[in-house]
Amino acid sequence: AQFAGARAAAPTDRSADDDPSWRFRNPEFNQWVSQIKEEKDALALREQQLNELQNRLNAERQDILTVTQTVAQLQADFDRSIVRFKAQEVENVRHQAKLIAAMSPAGATAMIAEMADDDVVRILFTMKTDVASAILDTLSTRGKADAKRAATITLRLHQVLPATTNTTASTAAF
Repeated sequence: AQFAGARAAAPTDRSADDDPSWRFRNPEFNQWVSQIKEEKDALALREQQLNELQNRLNAERQDILTVTQTVAQLQADFDRSIVRFKAQEVENVRHQAKLIAAMSPAGATAMIAEMADDDVVRILFTMKTDVASAILDTLSTRGKADAKRAATITLRLHQVLPATTNTTASTAAF
């Protein structure tokens, strides 16, 4: 009942710009806003630089991966083309070389003609040069195919990598 006679205040045509709190300007606030904008620009530049660096690193990683795969392929090709002695086979090969060296060149050639090229190369590599050359000479006189095989074996003798143990000095006795 007390407020029954009260009326609502008449609306005024004041805008928000007329309010004193909106008209207040603080120089520190403007300085903070400019610092935040500068930091935002610096962060955007840094983000761009980091993205460029990441793209460059990804490209270099891809290049390294490609080179690594190429090296692995080359190593596999090299391993296929080179006859290698395995350390555990050295004694067996030396024993076979002694047996074949004791045979006549014709008998040794007949036996070698039936063996795989890798085995022949390992055995001939462990023999003395004059014994191995007599066997290869006999093999090359048996026909055109055997002469070609003798040439292939001779070329492969240059590609032999002996075992890493000191077996080359002990194999020279054949």
